[in-house]
Amino acid sequence: MKRRNRRVSSPQARVKKNRGKIMQTKDIREKILNFMREESYAPMTSEELVDALGHDVNPNKFWDELLALEQNGEIIKTRFETYGLPEKMGLVAGRFQLTSKGFGFVIPDNKGDRPDVFIPPRALHGAMNNDRVLARVNNAAQGKKPEGEILRIITHANNKVVGVFHQTGDFAFVTPDDKRIGQDVYVMRKHFNGAKDGQKVVVEITEWPQEHRKAEGKVTEVLGNIGDVGLEILSIIKQNDLPLTFPDEVLEASRKVPKSIKKGELAGRRDLRERTVVTVDGEDAKDLDDAVYVEQINDNEYLLGVYIADVSYYVTEDSVLDKEARERGTSVYLVDRVLPMLPERLSNGICSLNAGEDRLSMACEMHIDKMGKVLSYEIFPAVINVRHRLSYNIVRAILAGDKEMCDKYEDILPMIARMDILRQILHDKRARRGAVDFDLPEQKVILDEKLHPIEIVQRIHGNAESIIEEFMLAANETVAQHMFNQHWPFIYRVHDIPNEEKMQEFAKLLANFNIKFIPKEETEPRDIQQAVKEIAGRPEERLVTTVALRSMKQAVYQTDNIGHFGLAAKYYTHFTSPIRRYPDLIVHRLLRAWMTKPILKEADAEKLGDKLDVIADHSSIRERAAADAERATVDLKMCEYMADHIGEEFDGVISGVTAFGMFVELENGVEGLVHISSLMDDYYEYYEERYALVGTHSGHTYRLGDKVRIEVLQVNISDVSIDFIMAGENAGVREHIRQQLLMKQKPSSGRSTQSIALSAETQKKKHKGAKNKEAGRRSAKHGKPAPKSSSKGGSKSGKKSRKKNRKSR
Repeated sequence: MKRRNRRVSSPQARVKKNRGKIMQTKDIREKILNFMREESYAPMTSEELVDALGHDVNPNKFWDELLALEQNGEIIKTRFETYGLPEKMGLVAGRFQLTSKGFGFVIPDNKGDRPDVFIPPRALHGAMNNDRVLARVNNAAQGKKPEGEILRIITHANNKVVGVFHQTGDFAFVTPDDKRIGQDVYVMRKHFNGAKDGQKVVVEITEWPQEHRKAEGKVTEVLGNIGDVGLEILSIIKQNDLPLTFPDEVLEASRKVPKSIKKGELAGRRDLRERTVVTVDGEDAKDLDDAVYVEQINDNEYLLGVYIADVSYYVTEDSVLDKEARERGTSVYLVDRVLPMLPERLSNGICSLNAGEDRLSMACEMHIDKMGKVLSYEIFPAVINVRHRLSYNIVRAILAGDKEMCDKYEDILPMIARMDILRQILHDKRARRGAVDFDLPEQKVILDEKLHPIEIVQRIHGNAESIIEEFMLAANETVAQHMFNQHWPFIYRVHDIPNEEKMQEFAKLLANFNIKFIPKEETEPRDIQQAVKEIAGRPEERLVTTVALRSMKQAVYQTDNIGHFGLAAKYYTHFTSPIRRYPDLIVHRLLRAWMTKPILKEADAEKLGDKLDVIADHSSIRERAAADAERATVDLKMCEYMADHIGEEFDGVISGVTAFGMFVELENGVEGLVHISSLMDDYYEYYEERYALVGTHSGHTYRLGDKVRIEVLQVNISDVSIDFIMAGENAGVREHIRQQLLMKQKPSSGRSTQSIALSAETQKKKHKGAKNKEAGRRSAKHGKPAPKSSSKGGSKSGKKSRKKNRKSR
């Protein structure tokens, strides 16, 4: 705490005594905002404001802070030279999320229960994805969702863009890989920097777009030529602004961290080295940040110990290591590599709870009864020595009674049995309160030594994985409730209630399967839980579960605790993964600060809260970027995998129905599009309310959830998309469809595509003749697309590593 106080009293934030009440810079801003938030406030001029605030603010600093608030979109200056809050003037400031379809949403700052604002394509006014904007809200818009238009871009987010370089004479355009950016970037010849037509480049924005003018930029890096091995993965990394290496100063700082614990570091820690603590992780995991222990106290009570690597002891506040970790926000688990948050010397070394080595940890020990209630708990620093490094496969084998594994781990067999019992107790408790468990299949793409995909396998999620998941959830909830009760500023992991309109769409979907679901203004978790239970075991289960998951909002980090909807938890945080998530590291640091000085002064609490707000927002953004990159690399490798199976037939399930066709998901998780023009047996019309395509003459219906058999027609690696046709078409019809689709996909800009199409040789080799069918025109009624399990017509995203996925709630 002393260290933090020294930093706070730097020249920029030093408190100056003036009649005992002059406030710091941040306090002046908060004072202005709080005054404007009062119900009786009416817009005032700057002179009226400073007079009204009186001696509570330093008049020498007031003007600068008022201007900063205006420039940041936190307050608005009217044409009458008066000031007020945007939300009281029909305006909203927030982060803009643009979709690939051209429209977007403004997510309000300090969101709370304020809804997102829909921005149609005509009202973007040059805004790009992730920009911070000021928008006018049109309360008269039809429907319940507020709609608006962007008035001003407060902060630009996309200063660098990855895309394909297209030269036309003395100028060029870079077409972004990220379709959400929404527009090309103009590049003058003097800024080509050696780039050649068709190459993948990084371009830095030098002039931001305006309503009738494209963004301008200069090429800063040539990544390679289309088709180069590894180029697409590198493009995804650059596109999401992910760091490939650590700066020299960070590596140097990591080398100064000791490899082992010194005796003097044990002071103030509880010594638990004799306790039979174990880790349970994936086979190839190297950064082991959690260990567990279970003991049965009596017939009605268990002791659950969760011991987390004490990363905050080694990564001190505002150190070189801390600043790098804060900027990265999270480790990133791509299909072919890991981009860690911390250097390997820490993540796989002194911070990793390796078996047989003394390690510093932050412990959360809970006494839990047979109903899953936490009777009491302790949170304290400890030193442990892990007895066994177990894997999920080992625990699974022990629970199944495998003799070899049982003999090898004879000393912990009773504890493994207790762990499984406690797992069930904790799971049942969550189920009783309405927590929603989405048991969706998870896929992993297996690569060969040349990083080429050779297999897509389904991950196992059984009791072994569930043991650790339940224990980590219990610890996260306990720590969150503890800090909430201490009235400390804190970072929570929150999950807001679903949007009512989304729930209405979900209800329509369920009605197609004769399941009654009544949308409410505030849906409760058990409502969705019950719907998922009713569909369990039916062919449509996976589809409905996927749509239910996609109907929910995303979990984020914030300092305002609103609970976690999916877990049906009043309090939740991320405490258990400080090696790979920065918010967890902050949670540990806050726990240590609380242990040192439990009572926090009001002024210190305000400063800390402001700092945590920034960290929470940044961590949520970096988490989204990491998730996008992880999903994109898996999608890419799934596309590459299916390129080796063109002409082959597969069974699948219709996972989405739209006016332009239907999406089909295969058993291996890959998803592709059957375009409506390729349905050769009839004219098909789209019925939105039935989630179906219906043949005009035959009445033949393709409905959401139906099983179908398809053939892989073509794969486009550049667009990460896969086209299917219905199985059984003959070679002539197949080639006709393929040419039609290629014409539809042909880009007007002349950009090159890396498309792998069915060749004549492949036709002869892989296709066994089928009945001829006559091609004809197709018609479709336009409407909103039915829910589907992927936003693209390409391969469906695989999941993250089990180690990361189990803690991503």
